[in-house]
Amino acid sequence: MSRHLDVGERIVRTEALHGGITAEMRRLTIGTRDGGTRDLVLRTFVDVEHAEDSLNREAGALTLLPGTGVPSPGLVAVDPTAAHCEYPSLLMTHLAGRTVLDDEGLETRVALLARQLVAIHALRPAERPREYVALTTADTVVTPQGADAAAWAAAIDVIRKPAPPYEGRFLHRDFHPGNVLFDVPPSRPAGARITGVVDWAATSWGPADLDVAHCSTNLALLHGPAWGLRFAEAYEEAGGVLATAASERLYWRVRDGLAFSEEVQSVSQPWREAGRTELTTRAVEERLDAYVTALMDALG
Repeated sequence: MSRHLDVGERIVRTEALHGGITAEMRRLTIGTRDGGTRDLVLRTFVDVEHAEDSLNREAGALTLLPGTGVPSPGLVAVDPTAAHCEYPSLLMTHLAGRTVLDDEGLETRVALLARQLVAIHALRPAERPREYVALTTADTVVTPQGADAAAWAAAIDVIRKPAPPYEGRFLHRDFHPGNVLFDVPPSRPAGARITGVVDWAATSWGPADLDVAHCSTNLALLHGPAWGLRFAEAYEEAGGVLATAASERLYWRVRDGLAFSEEVQSVSQPWREAGRTELTTRAVEERLDAYVTALMDALG
């Protein structure tokens, strides 16, 4: 770690950052030679199974993003195989702002999220990241207790079909409110602005619909099904282009919604730690059921 600091600098404070699922995040306050401080962020993968691939992809994305207009951390150093650190790690610059998961000012933030995602999808890297991977299958979906059985059976049938053809785009692949930092004036939530997009470890190449679907599901679970349906509209209003056929749009949105059925507990815990204590595992399951049912009603 010290090899990546300037001469005379030292770590004076560390602070755990909450919200991550696959890695531990710490803010490191660095004491500088002139008596000031600066902050860095250390991402550490304690579960090392997929660490090397994830860290290499994140390092590649952080190398690509400067100068694109997409606000993102700067890469300081990466150790994907734990050659120098106890665990595979990535060191990056710290961005101002904070995640905002409450309902106040949501309409403004949804529009900002949509515009930011359109800008990400407009990137055309010289070297494409790897093709997206969809891990959920029709056989691994976990239908929530008390869910609308008919709607879920129909949704599962949707993802039994082959993926629709698509025009590839640069994807964040984990774009949602928990990975976007905002500056929100205390007295004026409508004056919010995005200060950064973080967690580029799943960067992929694939359909814009997939990123939109992922943010939509998160919004549905955080704020209610109507906001999940609203995000695709906001993305198109911001200039984004989605699949033309309703059946193709349904495929991507249902695929992402069903994927959440397998990880409701791990997804909802960071939200509760961030202050959304009402989002119990059961409450999130109920919202997921309502969202999947709404998708089938709207697009099915």
